[in-house]
Amino acid sequence: MRALRLNAERQLSLDDVPAPDAPGPGEVQVAIRAVALNHIDVWGWRGMAFARRELPIIAGAEASGEIVAVGEGAAPHRVGDTVALYGAATCGTCAACREGSDNLCDNVAGVFGFHLDGFCCDLRNIDARLAVRAPAGMDFLAAALTPITFGTAEHMLFDNARLSAGQWVLVHAGGSGVGSAAIQLAKHAGATVITTVGSAEKAEKAAKLGADHVINYREERFETVVRRITGRRGVDVVFEHVGADTFPGSILSLRRGGHLVTCGATSGIKGELNLFQLFQQQLRLIGSFGCRIANMRSCLDKLARGAVSPVIDTELALSDFARGVSRLEARDVFGKIVVRM
Repeated sequence: MRALRLNAERQLSLDDVPAPDAPGPGEVQVAIRAVALNHIDVWGWRGMAFARRELPIIAGAEASGEIVAVGEGAAPHRVGDTVALYGAATCGTCAACREGSDNLCDNVAGVFGFHLDGFCCDLRNIDARLAVRAPAGMDFLAAALTPITFGTAEHMLFDNARLSAGQWVLVHAGGSGVGSAAIQLAKHAGATVITTVGSAEKAEKAAKLGADHVINYREERFETVVRRITGRRGVDVVFEHVGADTFPGSILSLRRGGHLVTCGATSGIKGELNLFQLFQQQLRLIGSFGCRIANMRSCLDKLARGAVSPVIDTELALSDFARGVSRLEARDVFGKIVVRM
């Protein structure tokens, strides 16, 4: 079968590799149909693994596919099911997994496409528990955006920040994949959405997506505009995933008792924090990584009902994966870059 493998820093090759054996007990075999690119692919491509791994490794952290074989004990999965594939090899047996907090697994073996072989291949055997069945008739491309893109945003906004109808939220980088998902999920929940973008073209697209207020951070200090828009009150929630460049302004954008939830640091991993402001304003700072399987199911349902929609920038061939990662690195994208297998 074909497999796109990372051989060294910024070195990818499309190789012929042995296809997997028949799925074992509790496993399903999935024909991969769509792979969505994410910043975790950029980090892996740069060699930023944050943990020991062995190269070559098959790329691709977020994907969907069609079940083509079912191992013993893998019911109710059936051949022909469309499934979204959870992004980490969790154990399923620890207390966190049993309670549904899959992304807090005590025994996680790693992230697919980052520490472990990922999904940029024709066939993949995976624990049936990690293959989340999509509603009948759902497009593979839409299903592929639930393990990281929509799932991460849902977990951040609702499980962690407790966003609710009538609240204000600041979503950074509204033109990114997770940012475009967060705008839609927050609007669907009845929140007022402010978002930041880096160009007039992206501002227009973000407004069409549902953002109530759009700030071009290259032209204005976003924290000043946020305070003005909210009558100096500040927002209830900041959806942060940019990092060092935005973190101080994000803190200034919060109302007293507000929540900042962060899942990324694409502009740098170190940010300054005024501790006096933190405790005097009684702020809540929340780290968030990945999502729960329940978030995937919720997002699959919302996509199937049309409550939210995939925002696709570009569809690429598997051989163009490196070009897509380069565009992500340069932030030359609105929404998602995806590979249809």
